[in-house]
Amino acid sequence: MKVLVSDKFSPEGLQVFKNAEGIELEYHPGLSAEELREKVADIDALVVRGGTHVTPEVFQAAKKLRVVGRAGIGLENIDIDAANSHGVVIMNTPFGSTTTSAEHTIAMLMALARNIPEANRSTKNRAWEKDRFTGVEIAGKILGVIGAGKIGRLVVERALGLKMRVIVYDPYLTEDMVRRLGAELVEFDQLISRSDFITLHIPLNSETAGILNEESLRKVKPDCRIINCAIGGLIDEQALAAAISEGRIAGAALDVFSKEPPEIDNPLLSLEEVICTPHLRAATLDAQKNVTVQMARQILDFLQKGIVSNAVNMPSVSLDLQAAIRPYVNLAEKLGSFQAQLSARGLKNVSVEYAGAVTEHPTGPLTMALLKGLLTPMIGPMVNYVNAPHLARERGIRVVEAKSNVTEGFANMIRLTVTGPEGEQSVCGALFGEGDYRIVRVNDHHVEAVPEGFILVLHNDDRPGVIGFIGQVLSEANINIAMMNLSRRKINGKAISMISVDQKIPDRVLQKLRDNEHILSAIQVNL
Repeated sequence: MKVLVSDKFSPEGLQVFKNAEGIELEYHPGLSAEELREKVADIDALVVRGGTHVTPEVFQAAKKLRVVGRAGIGLENIDIDAANSHGVVIMNTPFGSTTTSAEHTIAMLMALARNIPEANRSTKNRAWEKDRFTGVEIAGKILGVIGAGKIGRLVVERALGLKMRVIVYDPYLTEDMVRRLGAELVEFDQLISRSDFITLHIPLNSETAGILNEESLRKVKPDCRIINCAIGGLIDEQALAAAISEGRIAGAALDVFSKEPPEIDNPLLSLEEVICTPHLRAATLDAQKNVTVQMARQILDFLQKGIVSNAVNMPSVSLDLQAAIRPYVNLAEKLGSFQAQLSARGLKNVSVEYAGAVTEHPTGPLTMALLKGLLTPMIGPMVNYVNAPHLARERGIRVVEAKSNVTEGFANMIRLTVTGPEGEQSVCGALFGEGDYRIVRVNDHHVEAVPEGFILVLHNDDRPGVIGFIGQVLSEANINIAMMNLSRRKINGKAISMISVDQKIPDRVLQKLRDNEHILSAIQVNL
């Protein structure tokens, strides 16, 4: 399998690829857009940093591409929508540079508080302007943290260690959670009006773009200082420059800009009260090594073992949980595939219920696997874990997920229910042990079948001689029965038979079974 690394990578990260069996590494940092499109034509994985722009045209040209790895946390250079459309997994390394990013934020805060860059420049120019660079203490000051994710929380922790008082604005966190961090949860307007320092740690989206704009900056205290080591576009740079020039804000420290590198006429670059660094938040030797080695290992896990880690366009779990949920993932996909082959035409609704022990794990990957199994027989091999939900939505299929602590005689259960022109159909599966998963119910019939290989599913009248007839027909065709399970609701009623066989049953044999007046349907499922 081919892996293309198109940005500068640490020697340690490259060595991980070089040591891997079955991997052909192509290392070409600094490719032009045209060169990149040519190079990706036959690669399985693309690994980038912040310099390569992975555009829709790149995905279109990369016919074999299955995964793009971003060694770092930012994803502004990757078109996620195009990745979803082409069924490509996008991974990043969200934790490889969290400590470094938090430390850079604190370093910028300290430098801003004590005017260190300007004082350094003045002193090296043979001036001794001690009174000019009088700063402020940070102990006892209020730090407003906008966004308390991984990095934001580390900043809170370090600021508290510096004896600062910390307030947080994060609409996705509870008051109790923020209190446990040692901070106070406040509304946005409270944060910008109370803070002595403001630092941003949020992603850029339609809700956060320009969150610090002309209107909000007018509510900030005159002696407030603003730090942004997150991502460009969160601050209206023209409004910030005007506020600082007019004395309405004391200063700012910026590691990121809306356009990088910033235009030479960006007014923030000429202000003495503004500290600027060239996107250095992750620029430590430790972080550079960590994120490249981590990404290389994630890519190899994906290509060689099918393990998805830190994916941004599909639910993923930590490596520690991968082994625990993999049997459930396999069971979910088998249930989807079984139902699709049994009866899944014109689906309108898909309901997935998780009960018992399975609910202790993240169920997002399980639902994706189930949809992949359900849609693949209908659409073909283009369906994967990434685009399955997208393809379901395209087809107007409504997907509902539910959890329950109550199971029906099993320690765990996954129930798939589909609704279409034929009414409501369901199948249930349970995990009995690692790798030992079974189908335990089909509609209202209790059954037991291992969802592997070829399974003959028969609906028949509960009459003497039917089972004998089935055995005779299969025997005459030299079809060996590996496992057989029968289920009925009442004597002389309707029954279901699930028969695992060693090889595919020819169509003529299936038709012979269907010709029997007591066999209502005979469907062969291949799992």
